[in-house]
Amino acid sequence: MLNLIISTFVFFVAAWFLNRYLDNQDIPKGMTRTMLVFTLAAMLSWGSGELADWAQVKIEGPRTQAKTSGDITQLLNPSNRILH
Repeated sequence: MLNLIISTFVFFVAAWFLNRYLDNQDIPKGMTRTMLVFTLAAMLSWGSGELADWAQVKIEGPRTQAKTSGDITQLLNPSNRILH
């Protein structure tokens, strides 16, 4: 969940800085510039999300998978259900 928050924040900050940089370079606004800003901001956002995931795994360790029964008959057996 933290990577979603971080990557969203990075996207908007990167888009703002890229627009500001391109304004200073006197590059005219248009579809090409907009797509360039979107693509670069999305790549930076993705990278920051991956970095947050990597850091979380390094700090907390890998997540354990939930153990579930692969046998569908056990799931359908009425004696395994709790009725109130």
